[in-house]
Amino acid sequence: MKKWANIEHRLVPCLFLAALLLVWQAVVESGLIARYILPSPQDVVIALVEILPVLKGHIMVTLQEALAGFGIAILLAIVLAVVMDNVPLVKKALYPLIIISQTVPIIALAPLFGMWFGYYMLPKIIVVVLVCFFPIVISLLHGLGSADKDMLNLLKSMGASRLQVFRLVKFPASMVNFFSGLRIAATYSIMGAVIGEWLGGTAGLGLYMLRAKHSYALDRVFATILVIVLFSMAVFQVISLMQYLLMPWQRKMQNDK
Repeated sequence: MKKWANIEHRLVPCLFLAALLLVWQAVVESGLIARYILPSPQDVVIALVEILPVLKGHIMVTLQEALAGFGIAILLAIVLAVVMDNVPLVKKALYPLIIISQTVPIIALAPLFGMWFGYYMLPKIIVVVLVCFFPIVISLLHGLGSADKDMLNLLKSMGASRLQVFRLVKFPASMVNFFSGLRIAATYSIMGAVIGEWLGGTAGLGLYMLRAKHSYALDRVFATILVIVLFSMAVFQVISLMQYLLMPWQRKMQNDK
């Protein structure tokens, strides 16, 4: 029964997506929407096969920017979340600023980064860091704050150090929240790199997409979007796999249900 539930959980969205693609293909083939306005899924796949040799270099640039920014965002978020959790004064000072920073449109900052740091990888990496940092630090901070109070009091009564309290209680308690933030940030990482490339760059999927759009080659625009979606999903699945491997206690709880 449980096996069938897992199959159904995966099968339903796949069937729904397939139905949407069939409807899309039928609408374009029937002539209700012109191909130069909306290419069909078949046109997009054909365009992807045609441009893939050209896209390879752009894909590598975007992946380098996204992964570098994602890694830096993780390190900064961990350090800042731990400091804020242990020093209430720092949390009171920085938490509102972190929230306010998310109200500034990143599309307005990206051109400034290009002016300040040039039009190579650095400004795109900074954009990715800014996009990915917030969900990770907020999720981890909430996870650290959700640790069991009785366990914390027990360890403190036994003379445990802050490091021992963090290692034995707080860090394991925050893992679910941490990986939730990582999954959100992972999907943002590719998008952040593409946004940075839109607003100035020499290579990358965002730049290629702009060139295709200016040439009115919408099939190539959609093909590039498809590549971005696939890589975002791949990074998301890698984070989910890491959570599965690093949290064996969660696997046991799910199997017991």
